[in-house]
Amino acid sequence: MSKRLESKYKINRRLGVNLWGRAKSPVNRREYGPGQHGQRRKGKPSDFSVQLMAKQKLKGYYGNITEKQFRRYYQEAVRRKGDTSENLINLLERRLDAVIYRMKFAITPFAARQFISHGHILVNGRKMNIPSYLVQDGDVIEVREKSKQLAIVLDATQSAERDVPEYMEVDHRQMKGTFLRGPQLSDVPYPVQMEPNLVVEFYSR
Repeated sequence: MSKRLESKYKINRRLGVNLWGRAKSPVNRREYGPGQHGQRRKGKPSDFSVQLMAKQKLKGYYGNITEKQFRRYYQEAVRRKGDTSENLINLLERRLDAVIYRMKFAITPFAARQFISHGHILVNGRKMNIPSYLVQDGDVIEVREKSKQLAIVLDATQSAERDVPEYMEVDHRQMKGTFLRGPQLSDVPYPVQMEPNLVVEFYSR
């Protein structure tokens, strides 16, 4: 797994949005970018710039996925029947780290990735330590018994920052949930506007 040493909040500052809707995000206080040139006036962005920003937002939201991996998701979305942008969102939301985050077993996508890598998660009763594993409809995801009382899990489940979306069911007392179905873009509770259609345009150039 590649290392991501960059602070998640630096991603927010660079993109100028509160990607995960967190109260701690510095964008809530400073909407301009980091560095000495962060407050420069910006001209009208080009089409390429707009498309690139849409890609960076989507990549960043899912834990700053590597470009190689993100491109593979795009290629798989193209291969599948139906709308490519909807297929892309469906694939990203099936990532195990995204599911753990959505089920509120982790406070951020980054924490979810680490939680899985350390062997705290079971999928259909079997230990799974691959954050990019794609969850299927009906899969049961749960926190291992010996990990259920970890403070990071309890804090995440009790957080009021976000709700569990309708395409999954979760029992926080048992620390267990079921992935019901792959979502459409309109089902996903993004705190900021995501434009996967622009991501498709970016890769289609």
